[in-house]
Amino acid sequence: MSINLKGVGVALVTPFTDGGEVDYPALTSLIRHITAGGVDYMVVLGTTGEPATMTAEERHRVVRHCVAHNPGNLPIVVGIGGNNTAEVIRTLQTFDLSGVSAVLSVTPYYNKPNQSGLYAHFSAVLEASPLPVILYNVPGRTGVNMTAETTLRLAHAFPGKAIAVKEASGNLSQAAYILRDRPEGFFVLSGEDNLALALAAMGGDGVISVSANVFPDTFSCMVHAALAGNVSDAIPLNLNLHEVTDLLFAEGNPVGAKAALAVKGMIRNNLRLPLAPASEALTAKIRTQIDKYGL
Repeated sequence: MSINLKGVGVALVTPFTDGGEVDYPALTSLIRHITAGGVDYMVVLGTTGEPATMTAEERHRVVRHCVAHNPGNLPIVVGIGGNNTAEVIRTLQTFDLSGVSAVLSVTPYYNKPNQSGLYAHFSAVLEASPLPVILYNVPGRTGVNMTAETTLRLAHAFPGKAIAVKEASGNLSQAAYILRDRPEGFFVLSGEDNLALALAAMGGDGVISVSANVFPDTFSCMVHAALAGNVSDAIPLNLNLHEVTDLLFAEGNPVGAKAALAVKGMIRNNLRLPLAPASEALTAKIRTQIDKYGL
């Protein structure tokens, strides 16, 4: 199953009830919200979705729910990664991925493998995956940076299987080398919301966004304008979003996003430990930005 990753993917939050269960009606409403906002695809069970605190049964049910409640028939990407290569492979081979277009797989965290280890890990994952894979480089969370050289080795060695990188190193120079030397058809996606415009201007293909949970219309308009070469139209939208996007990450993700969605009345502001809700001070700042810019 092929997937066009050009544009805006949303790293979906997982709403929870006051009792700590997955809030499926709120999840349905959130999917309708992002669909109406003009996003291009959704990413389920990414870090933003708190899958580390969910049971295997919950993860399966959330994916099946998103497949079944998808009014815009958006392509769906599912996060399947970890720091035990054998376990990642087992999950890829046993997870019900019907209706899913691709997998997002993060660099192994905590173990801190070297570049040879990263290449070997992803080679095994790519060979085992029944679906195309988006490589996910996020050193701020994992403790290890996958270099442009390693990303490009994988992209060239596994054409059609390694289809993209979600580059969240924050290093635009690193992204530039990937853009310069990538094979045809390999997507380069921003993993940093506030660098999405810059990466698009450099020739990138879009973003997998947290902010687009909350402001899908404004964020999508900004990214789509940038990708169309209308940077002058994208700049004011980017500036309006800049501070609130910083605030969404000020106390961790998805802490800020859930606070913002709660301010907008879309979900209950519940997270699973070890994450706790945003402070009152941060929530007040987020509310001020939403009101100020009509977000």
